[in-house]
Amino acid sequence: MNKSYQEALDYLYSFVNYSFKHSSELAKAEFNLDRMRDLMRLLGDPQNDYPIIHIAGSKGKGSTAAFVASALRAADYRVGLYTSPHLQYFTERMQVNGVPIPQDEFVALVEKLKPAIEQVPFITTFELATALGFLHFSRQKITVAVVEVGLGGRLDATNIITPLVSVITSISLEHTAVLGDTLTKIAREKAGIVKTGYPFVASPQKTEVVSVFDLVAEEHDVPLTLVGRDVFYRVKKKSIDGQMLEVWMRNGPKMKLSIPLLGEHQVENAVTAYTVLLTARREGLIFNAAQIKQGFADTQWAGRFEIWRENPPIVLDSAHNPDSISKLRQTLEEYYPDEKVVLIFGVSEDKNITEMLMELAPRLEKVILTKSEHPRAVEAQKMIEFAEQAGVAYEAVEPVEMAVARALEIVDERKFLLLSAGSIFLTAAVRATLSKK
Repeated sequence: MNKSYQEALDYLYSFVNYSFKHSSELAKAEFNLDRMRDLMRLLGDPQNDYPIIHIAGSKGKGSTAAFVASALRAADYRVGLYTSPHLQYFTERMQVNGVPIPQDEFVALVEKLKPAIEQVPFITTFELATALGFLHFSRQKITVAVVEVGLGGRLDATNIITPLVSVITSISLEHTAVLGDTLTKIAREKAGIVKTGYPFVASPQKTEVVSVFDLVAEEHDVPLTLVGRDVFYRVKKKSIDGQMLEVWMRNGPKMKLSIPLLGEHQVENAVTAYTVLLTARREGLIFNAAQIKQGFADTQWAGRFEIWRENPPIVLDSAHNPDSISKLRQTLEEYYPDEKVVLIFGVSEDKNITEMLMELAPRLEKVILTKSEHPRAVEAQKMIEFAEQAGVAYEAVEPVEMAVARALEIVDERKFLLLSAGSIFLTAAVRATLSKK
């Protein structure tokens, strides 16, 4: 990592960084789009230089974005992909055709931003990262962008764009201090990305969320295409190497797709992405069935039921709330029904730790409680009471490197499955440690 890159990164992190704030501070945060609009105007509004597919949701938005971006690349588009947080390097957040922004380009763009930043008080790190992504895409002359929302939707820094299609993946209770304490309130916040005159696509949702989305579509006079109501699918085959599915619109022809990502929820994400692509085609993007198939088959999205090693198995996942932990358990049952599991577990504060551990408890031989370096991460010792409430055997081991060493000691001797879950920051640290080994 070169010195000027580290200095540019430190400069970005010197601003208000809500991803490092505790939930009580987040609830009081001044979220609005004025700063972002002012900053982008000073930069010449580069976000208006290309069509954008905009994706919000509680879970699955990253995987859905990866499917869409991969299919568009297969169709010879020059594709910008903006996601967050990153798994290992900050530069992963802004990619062009799968290549993260080069460090020297990152440094040059931060320098270009500085005069504009001085004119916009109280700017945040995420706002700057988003502006940097939009600027990078414009300079790289991309022909389409896929942009993932950071938090919520309505007041998210990405929501200054005019979307080609607005997309909302699966919604569950999360960030309740900021987004509201019911699914209906959260659905309202997420649906803040929907714009009048631009189509809206959504993954399967709970009934109360569908009611909100129908209302929002009516208010904005836009068509809503809902997976499970307007688009249907079935899984034809699944193995450790991937899944085959069939998808069709009401009264439409069936298309067969193969995806390398595992788990029922990834099928749902793929079908959502397929629906987004068909909608984008009606809005003027050009591609064929073969390119969609190729793009889906080539999709990569690390840290989501990623099989790092086959024997004894190591699985890296980023499930970080009770809903995604439940999906993780279902996927474990499908692919490793008989394996005993040693779990490396660490979470950010404000998570329901007992519920998460209880969901996995029937499969767990032991939990290694640990803590990533993220400022919101809970200390291993503080999670002991939750592990006891969940009735699981545990050890508290910090830092992550020592937790990985201890877990490997157990699984390699007894041939158990090693699973990492609880937060994307933990999985990134576990992945980095395993890479060194």
